[in-house]
Amino acid sequence: MPNNALVIGASGGIGSAIVAELRTRGDRVTTLSRRNDGFDVTDPASVATALDSIDGTFDLIFVAVGILGTPEKKLTEIDAGAMAHLMAVNAIGPALIMRHAARLLPRDRPSVCAVLSARVGSIGDNRVGGWYSYRASKAALNQIVHGAAIELGRTHKQSTVVALHPGTVETPFTAAYAGHNKTVAPDTAAANLLSVIDAVGPGDSGGFFDYAHERIVW
Repeated sequence: MPNNALVIGASGGIGSAIVAELRTRGDRVTTLSRRNDGFDVTDPASVATALDSIDGTFDLIFVAVGILGTPEKKLTEIDAGAMAHLMAVNAIGPALIMRHAARLLPRDRPSVCAVLSARVGSIGDNRVGGWYSYRASKAALNQIVHGAAIELGRTHKQSTVVALHPGTVETPFTAAYAGHNKTVAPDTAAANLLSVIDAVGPGDSGGFFDYAHERIVW
């Protein structure tokens, strides 16, 4: 029987590729996005209205919301408003989504809640500095994912909650900042991420993994 999936942020480069790959596999997919549904991850009422209207449970919830903003090279470039907006989209937004996870994930069978993060959110991996707002928002997201995994593990024993780094994907999101990083097409990134999702289990819950299923230091 095909899996039942919910993809949030489904109109973005990675989100839309995840949807396409899931449907190619025969999975049933419910989608939410700002572009197609007016889903505003920065508005608690919008998040609540959209998710409260969804019935049933999902074997996979994939959260693909996020923005890059304008990465700062120096401390003097930090702008309070811009930083607050990145926090609202990249950390608080997914937290508002995960408020609904206990109802949307089944208690009687395995499930995965996967949230797109980024390697630059790793404090231990930060060797070059800069990108203060984006790094901080993804580090905050990672803590939210880790805490959610602990809480959900108490009631949803077969659930797995993970943060995932997709690599540098060829999308408008990364076009100006790819630099010398190797990029992959969205469909390749989607296949890589779903391969990781297929492989993880409750023992991995609360972890931070890259597209090759390598664990990333916090």
